Amino acid sequence: MRTLISVLSIVTGLCLSSTLSASVYAQRSEVIKFIDDISTEHNIDKSQALNALSKIEKSDEIIKRMTTQYEALPWHKYQAMLVTDKKIQGGTKFWREYAEILKQAEKEFGVPAQLIVAIIGVESSYGANSGKYPVLQALATLAFDYPPRADFFKNELKEYLLLITEQKLDPLALKGSYAGAMGMPQFIASSYRNFAVDFDNSGQIDLHNNIPQVIGSVANYFKVHGWKSGEPVIHKANVKGTKYKNLQVAARNNPVPAIPLKIVKEHGITPVLKIKDPKTPVALLEFNNGKETEYWLGLNNFYVITRYNNSSNYALAVHQLGAAIKKSYKP
Repeated sequence: MRTLISVLSIVTGLCLSSTLSASVYAQRSEVIKFIDDISTEHNIDKSQALNALSKIEKSDEIIKRMTTQYEALPWHKYQAMLVTDKKIQGGTKFWREYAEILKQAEKEFGVPAQLIVAIIGVESSYGANSGKYPVLQALATLAFDYPPRADFFKNELKEYLLLITEQKLDPLALKGSYAGAMGMPQFIASSYRNFAVDFDNSGQIDLHNNIPQVIGSVANYFKVHGWKSGEPVIHKANVKGTKYKNLQVAARNNPVPAIPLKIVKEHGITPVLKIKDPKTPVALLEFNNGKETEYWLGLNNFYVITRYNNSSNYALAVHQLGAAIKKSYKP
């Protein structure tokens, strides 16, 4: 059977070669083999997948975006882009409009409303901008023409084909970010399949239009990744002397809280707000505010935010935007 499938794949490739431009993905042997393999292992319609990929070509713009991500900007520039009056006002309005649903999500998942709102604000401006790139094109481009993360995006392409199979969607219809993230919360395909929840019991999950499901899914994502309800996220720190530099090589902007607070204090670093347990693991983080370096101690919940986007800049911006929205919000 395996041999027969492989032969059929070769025949399919030969047939496509006579009718398709060499630039489309369905024409490429490695793509045909990939679809052959995943369709054998999973419930994926090979002919549908190849037909869709026969309409998709490599996008140079997507590759360029992957190599010039905003998260690489200096902190003060990144913060200025995301923690804005417009996003604070938009988040306050969003919270007022969906206060009851946010309250339910906070109660069920233990994730604060301001964090949920801030994530939706950062990711899609509360649904106003969910992305312009065809998801299939983004994933195919990064899977087969972006070697640094090819394995990751091949898996996401597989997850996407499973998603559209399960939900009976048009693989060419969905649009998202240059990295293939979708909907108001910008879930990648694996997150969509594993962490999205039917929070309003409507029967089918839709993270593009169903706001209760968006809210519940964001909250569920953080709960699954280890959010600890009621605990702080990050503390600003004061630094005395130069002994702290002995910690910086291993700890600079690594959000994993791995250094006991006691050790950090022994190196001249103290949190502005008191942390009771000296054994509390923290991450020593540096952020340039445009004038000088700020020092912060990230805790477990800060690291959890980076599970959404692996960037300390991102996590601090989300945290600060959420705090500003909470301050602005009045029920």
